Parts: sequence; structure tokens; C-alpha cells
Amino acid sequence: MSGFWAILRREMLSLWVTPLAWVLLGVFLILQGGIFYSIVAHFASFSDLSVDEGPLGAYFGQNSIFLLMTLLLVCPALSMRLLAEERRSGTIEALMTAPVGSAGVVLGKYVAALLTYVLIWVPTLLYVVILRKTGNVDWLVMLSSYLGLFLVGAQYLAIGTLASSLTKSQFVALLVTVLIQFGLFVLGIGEYIFDPGVFHDVCSYVSLAGHMEDFSKGIVDTRRLLYDTSLAIFCLFLTIRVVDSWRRA
Repeated sequence: MSGFWAILRREMLSLWVTPLAWVLLGVFLILQGGIFYSIVAHFASFSDLSVDEGPLGAYFGQNSIFLLMTLLLVCPALSMRLLAEERRSGTIEALMTAPVGSAGVVLGKYVAALLTYVLIWVPTLLYVVILRKTGNVDWLVMLSSYLGLFLVGAQYLAIGTLASSLTKSQFVALLVTVLIQFGLFVLGIGEYIFDPGVFHDVCSYVSLAGHMEDFSKGIVDTRRLLYDTSLAIFCLFLTIRVVDSWRRA
């Protein structure tokens, strides 16, 4: 873990000084603003909004397909450059000879991307404030919904970090991450297709729609927590092994 804080500061500066994070933030807020507006407009004719049936549940739940698709694009865009750009520009050699451990490099970059992901979602708290002015908001449900978004982001960014370590091209890293995430997304749809059984259970376990549906209702399923954290840790472990191989090359 040596050099973790130095890598974290360096990566945060790199993300927010360059246009990447700002452009991503702008596009993200435009998309989310449109999604939120359409949901609120749909529920505007209802005078009594409950947590499960109101705009808050609809925004975070599986019915908000645009939110789910946004998650499939934001994380690859954040993670594609983490290690691929270092290799393309040739700065990885200097980084490998510096007194920084492989775990420090990988986790420093990963945590920087995860913090940026969290910061991108912070402005959406204004949506909750708006709903609070017009109806009742269950704050525990709101917290569980954001926890669900955090866990999804954590695992997707870990997948993206691994993909970024396997290529020198940011575009290839983006495509690989999107394909893996989309594959998991399609596999999760099997939850609503297959009859009860082993395959149905596997699909249910990885279902992004089911994941967000549970959290948007205030249901914190330990199976979801285990899946998200295990996948993230596994991908980061593999990434550290990849970076270790660069030192031995």
C-alpha cells in the first residue's frame, strides 16, 4: 500500500484538472435531470405519493431503465484511462520504478475514480430536496438507494480498472468494460425469463435491475452486498497481479 495517498492525490488532480470529469459531470446531470423531470411529470397528477410508488422509488428502481443504462456508461468512461493511459504515454515505467507498491498504484487510482463517481452523484441530492418540498420522503429508503448506486459503481469501476490494465488503448478498455457490464446486465434479465431453479438464482444474484429495485424499496440484501464487494475485490486483486507482472517484465 506504499504510495497510496500520493497516487490518490495525483489521480484526483488528473481527473478534475482535465476536462474529462467536468464533461462527464455535465452530460450526466443533463441526462439525470431529464430522467427526473419525466418521472416527476408522470406522477404530478397524484396527490398522495408513497415511497414505493412515488417518483423517488421510480427514479432509483428498475423501472428507470435510463438510470440503469447511465450506470453502464459512466463507470467505463471514468475507469478507461486509469492504467491504459499510463502505458500509452510511457509514464508507467517511471511509476513502476518509484517507491510505490503495486497495490498502492491500483487502489490509489481506483479510489480516485470511486470518489469522482460519488461526487458526480452528489448534485442529485437536490432531487430529494425538491421532493421533500412537495411530499414525504423516507430518508432510510433514500440512503439505501444511494448505497445501491455506490455498490454498483464500486464493482463496475473495479471491472473497468482491470480492463484498463489489460490494454494501452482507452477506447479498447472502454469497450471491454461496457461489454462485460452489458453481459452481466443481460444475464440478470434471465431472472424474469427462466423458471425457478439454479440458473434463475444465478441470474437473480447478478441482476442490476433487481439490485436497484431492492435498494429503492429500502431492502438491503446481504447477498447483494456480498456479490458487489466480492466482484470488486476479485477484479482489484487481478489488477494488482497484472501490475506486478509489469515489474517483473
